[in-house]
Amino acid sequence: MQSAVLGMIALLQRVSHAQVVVDGVQIAAIEAGLMVLLCAERNDSERQAEQLLNKLLSYRVFSDAAGKMNRSLLEVDGGLLLVPQFTLAADTQSGTRPSFTPAAAPELGRHLFDHFATLAKEKHGKVATGQFGADMQVTLTNDGPVTFWLQTKPGSNA
Repeated sequence: MQSAVLGMIALLQRVSHAQVVVDGVQIAAIEAGLMVLLCAERNDSERQAEQLLNKLLSYRVFSDAAGKMNRSLLEVDGGLLLVPQFTLAADTQSGTRPSFTPAAAPELGRHLFDHFATLAKEKHGKVATGQFGADMQVTLTNDGPVTFWLQTKPGSNA
């Protein structure tokens, strides 16, 4: 069974474009940058959100002049689209239906998503967000494709 104390989760994808639509209306979009599915687990805190954001903003997933992944989102001044996605915390180890017991309660999940987004806007500026609790249609063009799973660990610096 997946532990409920692993920490906040970010599934990041390098994109050339991404958008979120709710009820037929585009509510968020970015051009080149990162589209991040973000999930809080039930024992997560603001500290873990901050650790995950710091790692995400400095994570080197963009190519330098030599074609190596040596540049961060901050270095390339790319867009950041944050999308809340509690299903990333699903326990899929038994049966044929996922258990969402490891996911944060909705109130905590919303608080940590909002905290993460607020800090991201302060540190980067080019931030768009999906809508917590909404039925969202997310479309993206994955550049590469490049996809990474980042997760904080309690007591670590991410």
